[in-house]
Formats: sequence, structure tokens, C-alpha cells
Amino acid sequence: MTRPPGAPLLAVQDLGMTFRGGVRAVDGVGFELDQAETLGLVGESGCGKSTTGRMIVRLLEPTSGGVHLNGRDITHLSQRELLPSRGDLQMIFQDPFSSLNPRQTVRQIISGPRRLLDRRQVVDLLERVGLAAEHADRFPHEFSGGQAQRIGIARALASAPKLVVCDEPVSALDVSIQAQIVNLLADLQAELGLAYLFIAHDLSVVRHMCTRVAVMYLGRIVEIGPVAALYPDPAHPYTRALLSAVPVPDPDIEATRERIVLRGDPPSPAAPPSGCSFHPRCALAQERCQVEEPALREVRGRHVACHFAEQGS
Repeated sequence: MTRPPGAPLLAVQDLGMTFRGGVRAVDGVGFELDQAETLGLVGESGCGKSTTGRMIVRLLEPTSGGVHLNGRDITHLSQRELLPSRGDLQMIFQDPFSSLNPRQTVRQIISGPRRLLDRRQVVDLLERVGLAAEHADRFPHEFSGGQAQRIGIARALASAPKLVVCDEPVSALDVSIQAQIVNLLADLQAELGLAYLFIAHDLSVVRHMCTRVAVMYLGRIVEIGPVAALYPDPAHPYTRALLSAVPVPDPDIEATRERIVLRGDPPSPAAPPSGCSFHPRCALAQERCQVEEPALREVRGRHVACHFAEQGS
């Protein structure tokens, strides 16, 4: 689908998801993503990052906000209305085996329910992701986890997408295989000009893969900006805590680094704190934080939701 001049590939605006019981899993998330760019979406388990990804690809229906792809609002389109845009938007899942139909061969999985690809096209895709022609007629259980994820990547590429949402694509794999899949994704991006929304909790992988990163806490983005600015100089106290836990290869530096340990556990999305949602765990918190929710504002080349972002850097 042709994109209007000046429009980003993906625009997410004030996106929200409220589940039964009033649980606000995602609250006012917004960002843009351009062609061939990778945005990392990071945060603790339960922060809403996977829910955000699933709303973008329309596996979940947002309860508020909007998703625009190629300048077109796809937020509430029916599956039939979504078809012209569906090929531009694909997803790679965390667990490759749960996302592959065990009763279908690899060729059937990649060619899709409408069997749009012939065998030669399927083999081309398999070879592009590092598999071989003889794998086309095998079933998912015959593969290792890394091979199964390569099949999932080939399936995502089958429609020649412009944007791929990668939902923790390496977290279920052995450490020895993770680097191979990350390098494959980077090579495919360089070759095909793909844009990635890269959802992960491993900040080392995000630093390697992404041009920008958005940090989520309790359903909201608390800091978003270029990797080159945010990693060496995080502005939000939560981002500082996350990055302090990332191992450093140099043992001398690692031995002298201060690890920031957050007090308490993340609050329940069913009963979020008033004001800044991070204030019960924040060393910088003051009375203002308990009553006033901070808006994203520009600080040192990124946007951060913290009243006192200038402190503690």
C-alpha cells in the first residue's frame, strides 16, 4: 500500500488496553517507526510490551488510541478490511513451536492458508533464513528450537512485509543460538529494508539490534530515545536501574559498578499508584510524584516521564 508523503511507516497514538476487571495493561503508549528502523520496546515482565505488539498487529483489539500503518488507520478494521495492509505487517513470536501448526509441513506453514507460494518460492525463503530445500516437507517437531524460529521468520517474510513485530524472538532459545538469530534478523533488515519493533527484556540484545529504545513501566513509556544517547546516560530512574543490571564484558569495570536495586515489587496494573506509577520504588521520589503524573518531555536528547530527570545522572 502506498504511503502518503511524510507519513511514518507506523504511528502508534495514545494506545490503551483495559482487560476485564479494569486492569489497564497499556496506558497511552505512542511512538513512530520509519522504514528500515528498529525500535526496541523493553521493560520488566508484565509491563505491557507484548500486549502493545499484539495490538499493533491486530491480534488484540485496542480499547483506546490508534494504530496507523502507511498513513492508514488500521485500529478497528475488520479482518476483511485489513487484508490490503496485512502483507505489510507480520509478527515473529517468542515460542516458535507454539506458533507453528504441528499438523502442517513447513511448506504449508510458509505458503499460508491460501497457498500463495509455490515450492520454489518456499525453498528460496528457507535458504534465505539458513535452512535447506529438504526441510520443506518436514513437520515442526523434527526441528530444534533455533531451526523452528527460522521457520517462523521465513513465514513472516512470505508476504514481503515492511514492518515485523518481533516479540521476544530469542528469549526461548539457547544462548548459543540467540546470537545466530539476532545476526540473521540484522542481515535480513539490511537486505530487505525491514522495520522492526523489537520487544525484549535483554538490554544487551536491544543495544545490538536497535536504533532507538522505548522503556515501559506499568503500561506506560517512561523513556524513549536513541540508543546512542540513552544507554550511556539514562535519564529515568527506572532505566538507570535496568541498565545497571546489564553485565559489562570488562571484569575490572564490572567489579566496581554499582548495581541499583529497586525496592519492592512492581505494583499491580489493577491498582496502579497515583501520580507517577514508579514513585513507590524510586529513590528520587518526592511529594509531587505521589500526586502528579509526569508527561514525557525532552531531556538530553530523549523524552522522559520524570519530574526530576535532571537529577541523579
